[in-house]
Amino acid sequence: MKEYALGIDIGGTNIVCGVVDRQGNILVEDSFITADFPRAGNMVDAVFAKFKEMKTKLAKNDKMTGIGVGAPNGNYYSGCIEQAPNLKWKGSVPLAEMFRKKFRLPVFLTNDANAAALGEMIFGGARNMRDFIVITIGTGLGSGIVCNGQIVYGHDGFAGELGHTIVYPQGRLCGCGRFGCLETYVSAGGLGKTIGEMLNFSRHKSRLRDIPPGEITAYMVYEAALRKDKIAIEAFDFTGRILGMKLADAVALTSPEAIFLFGGVCRAGDYIIRPTKKSMEEHLLPVFRNKVKVLKSELLDKNAAVLGAAAMVWAELEK
Repeated sequence: MKEYALGIDIGGTNIVCGVVDRQGNILVEDSFITADFPRAGNMVDAVFAKFKEMKTKLAKNDKMTGIGVGAPNGNYYSGCIEQAPNLKWKGSVPLAEMFRKKFRLPVFLTNDANAAALGEMIFGGARNMRDFIVITIGTGLGSGIVCNGQIVYGHDGFAGELGHTIVYPQGRLCGCGRFGCLETYVSAGGLGKTIGEMLNFSRHKSRLRDIPPGEITAYMVYEAALRKDKIAIEAFDFTGRILGMKLADAVALTSPEAIFLFGGVCRAGDYIIRPTKKSMEEHLLPVFRNKVKVLKSELLDKNAAVLGAAAMVWAELEK
């Protein structure tokens, strides 16, 4: 008999679920469009229907041990998604209980970036580390902080919201309702806004001028950078400078061994990592300089959040 867990990653754009074994192999995986579910209950029903399909691909005596969920503003203590700015489900959504009633399995929920950090710690580049940070850059910006081998949750379950620390007090409007949050500059949407602003104020030729601003993706910017597009390269430099500045603050608070970058924007590799590292070193206190690695996630081609959500099941059950 083999044991499996269902890992679910709820993002602002997509929801991905996968059946994962103890070795970190995702046996079956599928995805949904988040916007297709105006109510959380509709999403739970859809995942349950997909789960029944997935089970047919497993051996009859295999055991499903539980469900792990990573979600924006997912509260580990309450099992609720609370006031998530990038989701339509407003207020407090008791998602863990909803899954528990539907699936009749143990369910554990945490912030999606915390789930990614668990995945990196168990299956990725942080396997031998006890102090590190994972930055997830997608629709928004999340951060999972690990100190002494433990995820930092804080007293209420919401520690580690680096994406909603302020970069410019009079800056861009954020989905959380405030102005100038880090994720308004360092995220897929933030990169698109930066490109739009640069195109308005620059005379440089760019293949990105032919694309409507709302349709520019991080991958398009990366492709343009590969072709030495000056606007694309400058946009990555600008994004990296801001991210590096805020990472220097995070280093001062937790002194991590490494910071892992995960998500679509990070597929740009050195175009985003090099300016981020340079800016971080410039803003660090001297005592921290040249000590902290900035690395691309080793799970970038896998779903670290799904793996981490599944790993959380086994970690919790073993407690």
